[in-house]
Amino acid sequence: MTGTIKLSSGYEMPMVGLGVWRMEGKSIRDLILSAIKIGYRHFDCAADYQNEAEVGEALEEAFKSGLVKREDLFITTKLWNSDHGHVLEACKDSLKKLRLEYLDLYLVHFPVATRHTGVGTTASAIGEDGVLDIDTTISLETTWHAMEDLVSKGLVRSIGISNYDIFLTRDCLAYSKIKPAVNQIETHPYFQRDSLVRFCQKHGVCVTAHTPLGGAAANTEWFGSVSCLDDPTLKRSKLQS
Repeated sequence: MTGTIKLSSGYEMPMVGLGVWRMEGKSIRDLILSAIKIGYRHFDCAADYQNEAEVGEALEEAFKSGLVKREDLFITTKLWNSDHGHVLEACKDSLKKLRLEYLDLYLVHFPVATRHTGVGTTASAIGEDGVLDIDTTISLETTWHAMEDLVSKGLVRSIGISNYDIFLTRDCLAYSKIKPAVNQIETHPYFQRDSLVRFCQKHGVCVTAHTPLGGAAANTEWFGSVSCLDDPTLKRSKLQS
């Protein structure tokens, strides 16, 4: 379907992936299998999406039916905020739900550790005062070294970060033994983040764009913004090209 990009870990990542956020219930099977049939080879998941088990069922069917082999796909998932102190357990939980022996890419979903609520539970940990219950005993450096251990254990091929700004990315590069292969950030025509993208590229960190269409339905629903797909300026550019 598309080309690949070589990560600092040495592995190839397909340049276009299908995010499974907001996929629900029985529709997931057909969506995943149809995506594979039309050429998708990269699927972006997360514990927080609460659908890893359904994605795993679809992947298992794809493998057993001979539609694709495991090595044909690149599967990403993410560590949730409340599991920063339980990285190994969280990774194993995701692997079990996805029915995989290894992950191609495991990301720290957000650069914040919150109170642990139990592996597999991803609701925001809110304190009695109604404020996010941040765990100040766990540093991002500690979390990252636990992520590195997953590579040495053979559970994960590449590790990376998500939603890290330029300063947190710089810090991760300073304390890492295994450099982050990817930084998955929001970037699209409305929010291009040129300095962060350039910084990552300069230091060998591949940038993956999430919400590359400006959030589309989600941002329209939440903020009333116009989707990139409906933006008159972008439509004119497409017509002119």
